[in-house]
Amino acid sequence: MDDPLDVDLGSVVAIHVAKATKLPMRPVESVVAEAGAGLVGDRYHGSRHRHVTVQSAHALAEAGADLGRSVDPESTRRNVTLSGGPVPGRPGTRVRMGEALLEVVRPAAPCRLMDDLIGPGAMKALHGRGGTVFRILEGGVIRVGDPVVREVS
Repeated sequence: MDDPLDVDLGSVVAIHVAKATKLPMRPVESVVAEAGAGLVGDRYHGSRHRHVTVQSAHALAEAGADLGRSVDPESTRRNVTLSGGPVPGRPGTRVRMGEALLEVVRPAAPCRLMDDLIGPGAMKALHGRGGTVFRILEGGVIRVGDPVVREVS
């Protein structure tokens, strides 16, 4: 399914990073996005394609409604939460986020860990709402409050 070009992606409402895979996510007000490498200070920095994971606050609210409890952005272990959405999921789609230019790699599927972190049924509730994995094409700083705009080619 093609991503509609007129979807408002809103702005960055939260940024989370973790220094290692099993360490808790920590909120930050800004992060340096390094082209070809990832978010400085995050566990995936230096990975080949999984530079940034992005989710929609709206999708989290929908998942929370299905679960009967709220889903906090850091509990999903995604890096960036947007106010608008849905987050583009078609590979090759480009998004300008703050100073950085990102490109969709693939949708991010929720894992079984979500049931442990959020509660029973979370993985199912987040299915189709797990966000997107991006690679960083152009680096720069991403800040809470920055606008997020889909680039039209």
